[in-house]
Amino acid sequence: MNPKERKVIAMAEPRVARVTEIIAASPNSFDDAIKIGFARAIKTLRGITGIRVVEQRVAVEDAKISEYRVRLEVIFVLET
Repeated sequence: MNPKERKVIAMAEPRVARVTEIIAASPNSFDDAIKIGFARAIKTLRGITGIRVVEQRVAVEDAKISEYRVRLEVIFVLET
């Protein structure tokens, strides 16, 4: 690139995001628990841009895993 040439980078409009936490569970797998949590979040929240899995746990009954649980941070952009 010629040193005299300058790249012009368009800045996105300012945005403000919020993070809310949800806990979801499934008797089948962590993956299923994440999908269940996401499916529920999109029913209520608009503008979701990401989800972060904060924690994974299992419930144990009679020496067997009975439930897979995930704690999720749901990130969404606040409307203007």
